[in-house]
Amino acid sequence: MGDGWLRNPADGWTYRFHRDEKSWLRDPRVFVDMGRGMPDGSPALLKTRQHLRRDEAEKFWKNLLSYGWQRVPAVWGPDAEF
Repeated sequence: MGDGWLRNPADGWTYRFHRDEKSWLRDPRVFVDMGRGMPDGSPALLKTRQHLRRDEAEKFWKNLLSYGWQRVPAVWGPDAEF
């Protein structure tokens, strides 16, 4: 599992799923950040961060997709396009 982004089309909230590199080899874990990109290029509004086991993060991802969340490119950070 690499980095991934899911956005709720109804309200614009976004989840970013990204590896915790420090734990990946011995006990794979994923950071799941919820936030919203800011339109003027300001730093993102980050609301929550979860630290989940890889299997839990994959279930969460699939669950969000089943509720209509959509895959999107990076919304904030160095990979985001403004």
